[in-house]
Amino acid sequence: MTGGEFGSALAFAAFAFVSIIVAAKAHTPAYAFHAYLFAAASVAAVFKIVDRYYSRPAELPPLTIDGKPNYNYGPIKFATVAGVVWGLAGFLVGLWAALELAFPVLNFDLPWFSFGRIRPLHTSAVIFAFGGNVLIGTSFYVVQRTCRARLAGDLSPWFVVLGYNLFIVIAGTGYLLGITQSKEYAEPEWYADLWLTVVWVVYLLVFLGTIMRRTEPHIYVANWFYLAFILTIAVLHLGNNLAIPVSIFSPKSYIVWAGVQDAMVQWWYGHNAVGFFLTAGFLAIMYYFIPKRAERPIYSYRLSIIHFWALIFLYIWAGPHHLHYTALPDWTQTLGMTFSIMLWMPSWGGMINGIMTLSGAWDKLRTDPVLRMMVVSVAFYGMATFEGPLMSVKAVNSLSHYTDWTIGHVHSGALGWVAFISFGAVYCLVPWLWNRKELYSLKLVNWHFWISTIGIVLYISAMWVSGILQGLMWRAYTNLGFLEYSFIETVEAMHPFYVIRALGGALFIAGTLIMVWNLWKTVYGSDPALSIEQPAMQPAE
Repeated sequence: MTGGEFGSALAFAAFAFVSIIVAAKAHTPAYAFHAYLFAAASVAAVFKIVDRYYSRPAELPPLTIDGKPNYNYGPIKFATVAGVVWGLAGFLVGLWAALELAFPVLNFDLPWFSFGRIRPLHTSAVIFAFGGNVLIGTSFYVVQRTCRARLAGDLSPWFVVLGYNLFIVIAGTGYLLGITQSKEYAEPEWYADLWLTVVWVVYLLVFLGTIMRRTEPHIYVANWFYLAFILTIAVLHLGNNLAIPVSIFSPKSYIVWAGVQDAMVQWWYGHNAVGFFLTAGFLAIMYYFIPKRAERPIYSYRLSIIHFWALIFLYIWAGPHHLHYTALPDWTQTLGMTFSIMLWMPSWGGMINGIMTLSGAWDKLRTDPVLRMMVVSVAFYGMATFEGPLMSVKAVNSLSHYTDWTIGHVHSGALGWVAFISFGAVYCLVPWLWNRKELYSLKLVNWHFWISTIGIVLYISAMWVSGILQGLMWRAYTNLGFLEYSFIETVEAMHPFYVIRALGGALFIAGTLIMVWNLWKTVYGSDPALSIEQPAMQPAE
């Protein structure tokens, strides 16, 4: 047994023991439930490590076989499947939340299904469960292939993907049970944050360790973006979630920041979760999978360098634009607005680099719906990164803030950019990981693309119109200086747009279900022509 196996089994056994003690003395049943979940996961980890030790060969998997890298695809397969499953679940919860806004009776007067609980469940499931698994899976694939080296660590990659998904389960069930620290995109309480910190540090070490053992001297541009995403999210997570627990037996904690400082730190985190989790990480996917699918080199390597460093430097300052017309000092608001406008340049530099990679291969858009989906995602990225700086301008923000316009903007980026580039990456990965020549059906990919695109257009158009109408109604005054509309009148005016949004979300989910069926048939289809024949082993000469 290796030191890593023995140490991991011992650590998980100790963690299971502590978790059982915490569960026995927990202040609330919900916290006890989470402690038992940690205990069960730890016990399962111990059994799996020991069982793996007895079933594996005496020697660990070699780094190379016949001079070629022996890539580790197991954790990547798990993360890919988990990403698809969590994505579908997150989209369904989002549809439910949208329907609740149109038809409030759908919360059934139950606390677990109230909008205030399922809304963070939706955002975390889509951003962190779906997006996070796609990022971890693709980063482990890309760093191995571009470095021509096996993933660093034996158990560590598995700890990252399984530990991250345990965090997702703890966070999601916590929302439904009412455990939250009420910070946007950072709702999990202190104990879940601590667990994620451990997982994320191991993730960084695995990624860096793979780069350090590379046999390819050059570090490919996608790895810059993955590394920026991993490092910056770590800093953001630690800074925003600094908290003092009431007790080890209580889920409650108090954030060390207070008042306007807490708001500033929260939106420094919140906007850069968008900037580095939902932008830098998925730009890494763009920089690998679009050139790979198009069979063309990146349009401009020089532009990728400028685009990278400008994005990294500017994005981190843009958070205050979420706090216009609040108690935040005016100079800070203006600083955030200024850097947001400057972000147009690096953001569009990335969009141009992605789209122009198709130079000389534009005809593939007619025949390859996977490539079309990824290129359209880059177009959505360009649109969303034009709209974001526009909405950060104070004069525009005075109309758009707190309205559905913001929801439309977020979803043009989340569905059009993040989801579509993720779908494209998954469509590429599944045949590669499961040794298939191609997908089960490109026609189904085409159907997925068009149905989901129509759904996105319905969704964001409804929210744009709804948001601008909201803003205009809220600021309308009579000749006597009184508000012209009561708040309930503005809510009533939103109803048809909320129905249209739910319809758009339903179409997007229909496209996702088509993808799930296509991927299932790709992996488990009975057509032998889809499989790549493995060469027969020859006796050594």
